[in-house]
Amino acid sequence: MSLLAQLIDQLAHTAAVVVQVHATRGSVPRERGAWMAVLADGQIGTVGGGHLEWQACERARALLRAGQAGTEQQTVVLGPSLGQCCGGEVTLRYEWVGPRDREALARRLRAAHTPVALFGGGHVGRAIVAALLPLPFDIHWVDSRDEMFPTDLPPQVLAEHSDPVQRAVADLRPGARVLIMSFSHAEDLDIVAACLLRQRERGDLPFVGLIGSRTKWATFRHRLEARGFLAGELAHVTCPIGLPGITGKAPEVIAASVAAQLLLHQGETLTGVGD
Repeated sequence: MSLLAQLIDQLAHTAAVVVQVHATRGSVPRERGAWMAVLADGQIGTVGGGHLEWQACERARALLRAGQAGTEQQTVVLGPSLGQCCGGEVTLRYEWVGPRDREALARRLRAAHTPVALFGGGHVGRAIVAALLPLPFDIHWVDSRDEMFPTDLPPQVLAEHSDPVQRAVADLRPGARVLIMSFSHAEDLDIVAACLLRQRERGDLPFVGLIGSRTKWATFRHRLEARGFLAGELAHVTCPIGLPGITGKAPEVIAASVAAQLLLHQGETLTGVGD
């Protein structure tokens, strides 16, 4: 279960104070948007650990005991105030939340998640879903075989049966990172073609990754060229997927490599590097 799912589950019957990194300057432990929730009997998430987090937890528990809805902010200079060697400045936002705030809070915290469209419910697909669950991604999981999906999927995973499978490409969220690994090379080819057509028309799929070898991609390239796709369009496809140098082929190894690749791509996109 993701941290957000844990928080929403806890809020069904208790209150919490959500502490979120609202602004930063210089070197700091966590990025803007990072959050933790402080409950009467525990904590979910982290804003960076150390003295900063200890102090924030103490302040949050005092607000929780007061039981008053509302928000407040605190700016901390890490060096002079706390003796932390990061040396930067962090502004924390404290928000008291209860059961009535669950839906609005889930929407707000989930807005920072990156959409991932995963085509394929096989062993590697399942391993990738498991690897992405604790990370800031929302997963749209698509397969032409309806029986492939587990029945107990968490809220950030949307399962869709689509036949033909490539029809689902039209409804993907803008900005989705696409991972293609169906049970059939013919399906894979049709999904890649649908993604390239959408990219040609809208330009809103920043990453299209295809599982397989360089030999598979060479074959696909020829077939896609025959469908009228140009070299520049084909260059948008990443195949093989995963980080170079990680050669293991166990589903869990591939999943770890792909998750790291998506995080790297996410960081490059935020800083304006790469695609």
